[in-house]
Amino acid sequence: MADNLKQRAVSGVAWSSFHKFSIVFLGFISGIVLARLLTPHDYGVIGMLTIFLSLSNTLIDGGFGSALIQKKNPTNEDYSTILYWNIGFSIFLYGVLYIGAPYIARFYNLTLLTDVLRVQGLIIIINAARIVQRTQLRKQLMFKKIAIINCSANAVALLVTIYLAWKKWGVWALVFQQLLVGMLTTLLYWFTSKWKPLWAFSKQSFKELFNFGGFILLSNLFNTFCNNIQGLLIGKVFNASILGYYTKAQRTESYSSTLISSVLDQVSYPVLSEAQNDKSRMIRVLRQFVGTSAFITFPLMMLLILLAKPIFLFLYSERWINSVPYFQILCLAGIAICLQNVNYYAVAALGKSKVLLRWTFIKRLLGLLLIVIGLWLYGMYGLLIGSVIASWTIYIINAYLASKYVGYTLRLQFFDLLPIIVISLIAFVVSYSIEYVSIKIIFIKYIIQFVIFVGVYISISSILKIKSLDDAKSSLIIIGNKLYHK
Repeated sequence: MADNLKQRAVSGVAWSSFHKFSIVFLGFISGIVLARLLTPHDYGVIGMLTIFLSLSNTLIDGGFGSALIQKKNPTNEDYSTILYWNIGFSIFLYGVLYIGAPYIARFYNLTLLTDVLRVQGLIIIINAARIVQRTQLRKQLMFKKIAIINCSANAVALLVTIYLAWKKWGVWALVFQQLLVGMLTTLLYWFTSKWKPLWAFSKQSFKELFNFGGFILLSNLFNTFCNNIQGLLIGKVFNASILGYYTKAQRTESYSSTLISSVLDQVSYPVLSEAQNDKSRMIRVLRQFVGTSAFITFPLMMLLILLAKPIFLFLYSERWINSVPYFQILCLAGIAICLQNVNYYAVAALGKSKVLLRWTFIKRLLGLLLIVIGLWLYGMYGLLIGSVIASWTIYIINAYLASKYVGYTLRLQFFDLLPIIVISLIAFVVSYSIEYVSIKIIFIKYIIQFVIFVGVYISISSILKIKSLDDAKSSLIIIGNKLYHK
């Protein structure tokens, strides 16, 4: 049984890796091409609406996806009940957004937002129709099918979006990109799923799943609001162009910081849920997930801070150079973000939804306070610094909860991470010293810095026999073999 679970988890990591790397690749292609065809203002308009659409999507999921994964043996009636609830509630939410669109446009003093929100808001209904199918695949660790569906939909949507942007559709190109991804993904989930819903809605199933999912819903709602509050504040206090620069920086950082952690997160929650009755096993799994995530993400973020300017010039052109300092600051938050979820999911796997809800309000209120104070005192950069401090606060609280309920103590987690932090800083300092060396061809200097950073990091890790290095090597070999043989 344990070997079967391990094999499924490894396969899940393999296909999740393929999925995430493919989506990041498509995102980079999208960023490279669309950044030259669209303006910061176009991206800013979409950024102004993100908080409203994200909250709506979170309400639709309602935490039921997590509840279905956490439940040992959900019935067909359970799945059918949640499907009908999702579709009905999404139609209601779209109606609320449709009516409220003019008021949101007035809040930002941008009349274009009324039409944009009314069209883009349709994504809420589209997404609601696929949550059950995706949850079933996640619960079964069938990440191969998820990867193929999502990558295919994103690739087709990208080609259409590039054409629309080339035809001067502006912000509407970005709107239809999201709609097309949603429609294609939903259709593929339905066409490839063997599951057929019953014509039944069970109040008992709804109540049972809501008892767990309801707390996850409130927690996710508050998390979503706090994660997107920066866009709302920047759009209101500054303007669409500044928000566009921030959005580009945030998305680029998000691709980087969540790439590895999100791969592990998709697998860690179902794996930890299956090991919920064996604490010693949970600790081993959690410790390995934390170590592997940190070993890859810590140096990645430091390297991105070092090479931020050439990355933005190469990917997005001189037009987006104002995003560079925003990106560098956000990378400091990304280091903490990579460790937040795995600790969170470990506690969620034990069914501690009430505990997570209570602490979510505490940590998010602290984070929101830090962001608002930073904005008030130091403007845009104060907001960004507040976001960094907030991210590290959330990580520390999540680690404390994992220590209390799982048994992976704060002290042990700190000492697991300390060598990785120190080696990352040493590699950064050594490679940054090249800035003081006179090299005529600027991109040669950046290549040298990259090579030195990676060389120093891997060399010291090998000399000190950092366990996460062996875990990372093993994972990469297994992932490569799995993908090759599939």
